[in-house]
Order: sequence, then C-alpha cells, then structure tokens
Amino acid sequence: MGKPLKILELFAGVGGFRIGLEHADKNTFQTCWSNQYEPARKSQDAFEVYNYHFPDSDNIGIDINDISDKKFKSMDADMIVGGFPCQDYSVARTTHGELGIQGKKGVLFWQIIRAAQNIRPKYMLFENVDRLLKAPSKQRGRDFSIMLSALNKLGYSLEWRVINAADYGGPQRRRRVYIFVFRNDLAYAKHLDKKYGEIKDPSEHDAYYSYVMKEGLFGKQFPVKNMPYKGRIASYVFPEDVVDTSDNFKGNVFNSGIMHHGRFFTVDTKALGNEKPIPLRDILQPESAVNANYYVTDQNKINKFKYLRGAKKIERTSSTGHTYVFSEGGMSPYDDLKLPGRTMLTSEGSVNRSTHFLKINGRYRLLTPIEAERMQAFPDNWTKIKLVNGEKMEVSNRMRMFFMGNALVTDVIKRIGLGIKTIHENYD
Repeated sequence: MGKPLKILELFAGVGGFRIGLEHADKNTFQTCWSNQYEPARKSQDAFEVYNYHFPDSDNIGIDINDISDKKFKSMDADMIVGGFPCQDYSVARTTHGELGIQGKKGVLFWQIIRAAQNIRPKYMLFENVDRLLKAPSKQRGRDFSIMLSALNKLGYSLEWRVINAADYGGPQRRRRVYIFVFRNDLAYAKHLDKKYGEIKDPSEHDAYYSYVMKEGLFGKQFPVKNMPYKGRIASYVFPEDVVDTSDNFKGNVFNSGIMHHGRFFTVDTKALGNEKPIPLRDILQPESAVNANYYVTDQNKINKFKYLRGAKKIERTSSTGHTYVFSEGGMSPYDDLKLPGRTMLTSEGSVNRSTHFLKINGRYRLLTPIEAERMQAFPDNWTKIKLVNGEKMEVSNRMRMFFMGNALVTDVIKRIGLGIKTIHENYD
C-alpha cells in the first residue's frame, strides 16, 4: 500500500474533487489545502459550504493571485487538483518568470503553473470543458497545446480524455476533458520510457496507441472501442519555446491522447458503450417531497419554455449594421425521464432553454436542489448549509443550483482516483 497522497484542491467549489477522491479511497487521498474564491462577489458561498464540510483542512478563501509563492512553497502537496475556467491561454514573450512567457492577466491556468513551480507535486488532475481542445476557433487546438507545452517545460507528462459521464453509468450527459499529469522523474514515467520509448509519427502506428486506447489510466478506467473514430490519429512535436507554440501551432487535438517528453500523440475515441446510464426518473425525489415552488403553473412561463425549446429563426442586426438570421433547432418540449439528464449549467432553474423542464403526472416542474446534486453524484443536501463566521446558515436554492451547474460528476473523479491509486501503489 502506498503512502497517503497529500492534496491541494484549487478552484475547489463545494468540494467535487475531494468527494470523488475520498470515495475512491479516503486513506490514499487526503486533502490538506484548498482554495476557493469567487471574484466580484461579496458573499463567498461556495467557500463557506466547503468550509462547513471540511473544517480539518487549510481552506484559503482569497483570490489565488494573492496566494504568495512562500505559501505555496510551504505546502508539501503530492497532488494538485482543480477545475479551472476555459480562457484565452495565448502568451507573449517577457524577460520575467522562469518560463520566459507572460500569460494574459486573469487567466487562472498560469496560477496553476505557478503553484506547480513552487510545490513540484508528483501528480496533478484537472477538469475543463471539452471545447478547450478546439480553442480558439481561429487556431484550433492552440490553447490546449500551450498548456501541454508549459507543463512539459516544467518536467511533466500527461494524458487526457474527454469523458461523457452518461457513457460510464452516470446520470448526466456531461462531456468534460480530464487531464492526468505526472512528473517525469517518477517510476511511472520511467516505466513509460522503457515500455513505449519516444512518441513518433502516427503513420508508423505509434507505440503509444495501445497506451491511449487500453493501457493508460483512462484506457483502463474508461474503456473505448478498439479502432479510432474515423481513423483520426495525429502527433505533434513542441518547439523549445512556448511562445512559438502560441504563435504557430497547427495541428489536430482529438479527445484522447498523451504528452510525453515534448511530443503528443492523440486519437479520436468512442466509448465502448456497455454501461447503462442512470435515467432522470431514477434520481427524482418522490412528488410528495417536492415543494410547490418547483412546479410551473403560470401559463405564460409554460409558453415561454415551449418557445425557448422550439425551433426558431430570428432576423438580427450586428453592431456594425450587418443583418443576419439567427437560427436554432428544436428540442423536445420537456425532458425525457427515460434518458440521463442533459448538461447542467449555472443557469439551471431559471427560465431558459438549457434548464431541465419536466412533465410528471401531467404537471410541469423544475429540478430541485437535491435532484441537481444527484445529477452530479453529490450527497443529498450537500449544498444546503454554509458556515459564516462560525455560524451555520442556509444557502439559497438559486445559489445551490449555481453550485451544481459549476460542479463536476464526482463518480468520474472516483474512477480516475482508483486508477491513480493503482499507479501510486504499483510504481511510486
């Protein structure tokens, strides 16, 4: 059995990473530090919920930009985890900083890099929206490649996979990219060197193909079909300078891959499809337990939902005076209870197209906070109470829905955690 892994949870929200990892093995994964801060908000509700559930860790409720290098250096964390915003990762040259680059102000990924520089953890685990792999639209794949290049310069390798939670038994069709990072001096990285060698041209059927498809962390924990989707395979060699990657990257980044020693190999994969998702009906509370506030009885609201979910074409005028037609396809008038939920957003519960709209026994209603928590595999009422200056207070239902729209499916993290535990015990 390996030594416990001490964890720093960044952008912690209400503790999704911690819940998932502790469900994998509470003895292996021990979160000792966390940081959560919501800019431009006077009330730090997510931090206060986290603090209520986890008073035993050093929970830091300030802007990550204000955490000093000295504070990071004092953390002997073995692992950093976090889900960070998808922003503009482009960089420019500067004479300051170890990387010799300057990211745009406020782009939080560079704070992760700063934390990693100071702490030098064995492992890191990140989550982001899957569009990260295709951003920006005018230079697809650039932003993700900048991230890979920056981590490579710090002496790390990584693998990634876009995972739809519903493909692996989850209650929500939520696609996110998960990134497992490991330091190049670890026994696990040296094992890859010995077994697979360098990443080469995919036309030579790269040795890392079997790693990505079957033998890596994601390959084992989240099985995929044997053949790449539409034959999509690619590789890329990073230039020495991260700025060159920012300025000149041209290539493909598919939904699965590995980066090792400055090269990446990527494959478009499809889930094996042998795990049944949890349908919406299985996470719903009994109707007798649902407060009347969640039922939609106002006919104007019902009509508004029908309009928002319907097909439409609208003529619009841009700021430059250009006239164009905005169009969007229709969706079902209410959500199918036999299917897993759709991707939940922070606007869940408000009158908009993305909100889950249910029809049960002839009555329309919205999800309750408990049902939203279940869609993300959180314990019931996890977000109900916060700790403010030592006093327990209830969180508003609107904020509870916002938390869950921002959260991740903790069962996905649990499965990843089981894979990391195996690597840690067998190699490091």
